[in-house]
Amino acid sequence: MSARPVRRRWSLPALLLCALVALPACAQPVDDGWAARDRELIDAALAALPPQRPGITDLYVLGVAGDGQEDVFRNEVEHLQQVAATRLGNGGRTLALVNHPDSLDEAAPQPLATAASLRHALAGLGRAMDPGEDVLLLFVTTHGSEDHELAMVLPPMIDEGIGPADLRAALDDSGIRHRVLVVSACFSGGFIDSLQGPNTLLVTAASADRPSFGCGAEAELTYFGRAWLVDGLNATPDPIAAYDVATRAIARREREAGFEPSLPQISVGSHIAARLQRWRAAMEPGLPVPFMAPATQP
Repeated sequence: MSARPVRRRWSLPALLLCALVALPACAQPVDDGWAARDRELIDAALAALPPQRPGITDLYVLGVAGDGQEDVFRNEVEHLQQVAATRLGNGGRTLALVNHPDSLDEAAPQPLATAASLRHALAGLGRAMDPGEDVLLLFVTTHGSEDHELAMVLPPMIDEGIGPADLRAALDDSGIRHRVLVVSACFSGGFIDSLQGPNTLLVTAASADRPSFGCGAEAELTYFGRAWLVDGLNATPDPIAAYDVATRAIARREREAGFEPSLPQISVGSHIAARLQRWRAAMEPGLPVPFMAPATQP
């Protein structure tokens, strides 16, 4: 396992690829063709979601895997989808934006993770949800920079960063009121000031000035991803209690590895705990979900 805070968004292989194919779009966001593809895929996924149930607090989930140069982020979002459908009983009310070569497979395409696709997905979920009843779980996993940007990267098509103000604006514009926001990235505590609020539970993998650990080409899950998604939510479906389980597991693992503590953070808004309690009261938790690494593509 290794930590790789983002200080530049392009890896050397990505830069070489851009040079070899001489694509002027390498430093550009996704072009209109890919953006249109993503909108169509998101709209189709939204149309296939089970309907909102009046009088019941439904959990809607959006997983975002930002850096497609490593499998670990894709792995976490895939596991999140299983956890949401079974352990958290959300009935399949889940979308995923995944920067990974597998997302380009014509047989099973997935929308890519960009600022535009994230905004489009949140807007669609906002229309599907009842803002007075339902809860959004947004899980973003990627590399984070010291100046608090989340990397959205898939060479040679995507090279973007999403900052705290961008994410807050997309959430506010969506009309989604009750929010569980999980930001798994280095220096992710820098998102707290912008994203916290009375109707928001916000969990970050690290403080604003610390890296988190466990990414890399050989990794299956990050330290935080394993601790919150697997250890935490398998111990309890309560996302706040899962944070407590996760922080103990992370502290122990970092201590054993000799790493400086990442110091995960939590902000619990004054109203969100009661909303989550209502959701859990109407939800029968499923069995714990073991993590199974995706099969390697030939």
